[in-house]
Amino acid sequence: MFHGPTRGIKIMTGNASRGLAAEIASYLHMRPIRAEVQAFSDGEVGVEIFESVRGIDIFIVQSTCTPINDTLMELLIMIDACRRASAGRIIAVVPYLGYARRDAKTRARDPITAKLVSNLITRAGADRVLSCDLHSSQIQGFFDIPMDNINIIPTIADFLLAKKLEGETVVVSPDVGGVTRARELAARLGAPLAIIDRRQETKQGPDIITVIGEVADKTAILFDDIIDTGRRVDSSARALIQEGAREVIACCTHPVFSGSAIFRLHLSPIREVIVTNTIPVPDYKRFDRLTVLSVAPIISEAIKTVHDKGGQTSNGFRSKLKMLESDAHRR
Repeated sequence: MFHGPTRGIKIMTGNASRGLAAEIASYLHMRPIRAEVQAFSDGEVGVEIFESVRGIDIFIVQSTCTPINDTLMELLIMIDACRRASAGRIIAVVPYLGYARRDAKTRARDPITAKLVSNLITRAGADRVLSCDLHSSQIQGFFDIPMDNINIIPTIADFLLAKKLEGETVVVSPDVGGVTRARELAARLGAPLAIIDRRQETKQGPDIITVIGEVADKTAILFDDIIDTGRRVDSSARALIQEGAREVIACCTHPVFSGSAIFRLHLSPIREVIVTNTIPVPDYKRFDRLTVLSVAPIISEAIKTVHDKGGQTSNGFRSKLKMLESDAHRR
């Protein structure tokens, strides 16, 4: 992608995204800086940087994933360390932004944790944030610094198109809230859209699921931003099979895979689960129907764009970044 080392940039990483950071650095023809991020015996996080970052653009790659409170504190402390080391600009590259699912008050005394986390990152000293497929686009407005939401849908769409799936396909949103995301993937694949309407009559009872759209005799591509416990994707897949879908392929950007997710996915009728490496998937969470795509190429392109144009907001810069953001690349 790039020819020769990218000057004036350094890549730093915490413990959550070491593999992805190394891959991004490789695309930029460099290596992550020498730094140590470790916990003391009482659990406090310590950061030590072993080379100068003075005056350069430092991109700190760290998903705030499990264990989320530890990885978030690592990110904040790394930002603070770089600020006190006189870095030129500090850009937090957070492929998966934890706490983003609480982005509005649904009850009188609910917190808005997405806003709280955005405030913490800003106050720690970040000058800009790059993230991937935010849970909702409104989170961009929570940050008082520039925030770029990198669109990963083209990566997933290109992979699916290369598979040359047989027969007709339909893209399915697992709930009404994910329709915009699913619609973009459907447009890229040239496929129709279906929606799963789910509701609960009681808190303890199972979801009542209704499939809206034609899925019979088609390959159903079930698309969401996150697979967490796997309960929703599993129940959606079973409903699609019951409605006559030929097979189900599940796709998501962020493989949280908490609790019994892997066991549930093993037992599900899903033919393949396609995810990205915004969150690392350790060996014990991998299974034969899992495919992990890399977001390193598109993130490294975003890093190069942000660095080359500095803090400018020219039309050319905006149009370049727009290609990487969540509402871009529409056909």
